[in-house]
Amino acid sequence: MRLLFTTFLSVITAASLTVESPSSGQQIRRTDFHVTSDPGVRIAVREVRATRTPGPPHRPVLLLHGARVPGVASFDLPVPGGSLATDLARAGHPVYVMDARGYGASTRTAALSRPPQAGPPAVRSDAVVRDVAAVVERIARHAPDGRVALLGWATGGHWLGQYAAAHPGRVSHLVLYNTLYGPVADHPTMGRGSDYEDPRHPGRFNATRFGAYRLNTGEGLLPSWDASIPAEDKSAWRDPAVAQAYVRAALASDPTSADRTPPSFRAPSGAMEDSFYLATGRQLWDASLITARTLILRSERDFWSRPEDAETLERHLVHAEQVTSVELAGATHYVHLDRAERGRDQFLREATAFLSAGTAVTD
Repeated sequence: MRLLFTTFLSVITAASLTVESPSSGQQIRRTDFHVTSDPGVRIAVREVRATRTPGPPHRPVLLLHGARVPGVASFDLPVPGGSLATDLARAGHPVYVMDARGYGASTRTAALSRPPQAGPPAVRSDAVVRDVAAVVERIARHAPDGRVALLGWATGGHWLGQYAAAHPGRVSHLVLYNTLYGPVADHPTMGRGSDYEDPRHPGRFNATRFGAYRLNTGEGLLPSWDASIPAEDKSAWRDPAVAQAYVRAALASDPTSADRTPPSFRAPSGAMEDSFYLATGRQLWDASLITARTLILRSERDFWSRPEDAETLERHLVHAEQVTSVELAGATHYVHLDRAERGRDQFLREATAFLSAGTAVTD
């Protein structure tokens, strides 16, 4: 089992790899590197770029994962239909996939090296915003005006929204995809009375139960996806090869996965504490501070965000250069990994059209 994880990890973290896309004839080059965030904190970044693109290069795009599964497993799976990064690179964008601290190939904070119950939830949003800032400073050199485009999935959208509110001059385009925002008080699974609430202190996150981090098995990654697919045969909605690659890459993202039985990867609990407060009505950042063009994408069958999150975001984005809100009909929380006809094609059309509008730059 350890050999399997090590082999897969070596494939997805190659320092530099160029592969040809048989459908387009384009070559896709992947380069992995690190940037320094806080002292002693190194953030892993993967660049995905097409060596030949039609027309001038477009603005760089940074992709940020959600609360549990890190960047490569979320956005750059080595199977057809599993790499949003490749799709955006084919459209002409230099694409960057980052891991927040505590995730994937980025620095694991000290709290993640101890038993999970030894400390409070690790890696809250303020720390991730500093990581985003460090990565943006590095990749902004590819845009003459110093601005980049950002796309965040679920908690990744929350983190990027908070960054864009604090650093509006650095962001040209912002895509918030199935993102909680608040201040909406009710949530079907994470709100008051759920396992996320401390039974001894109503209204507080259950830090004792969740600890500094959570251990996630491969088997535990699929139930929420399965539950949102309105078909008994899940393969009719998603390619089994994509689901298998997602599980393998998530486990391979943590070098300690094979040390446990069953294998499991660590994910900091700080994102869950932030999400609990968003789900119970707190607003952790103010969208009125954002000036970038903003696209709000929400899947109709999303279990994470709520229709009210998208509606409130749209109302609060009063200074954004442009605001577009799209509901992806019938789509799941994982629509960018579902089959093309199950919402992925619509997702790609909306995202690429939005990101490409007015983004041609001289690299």
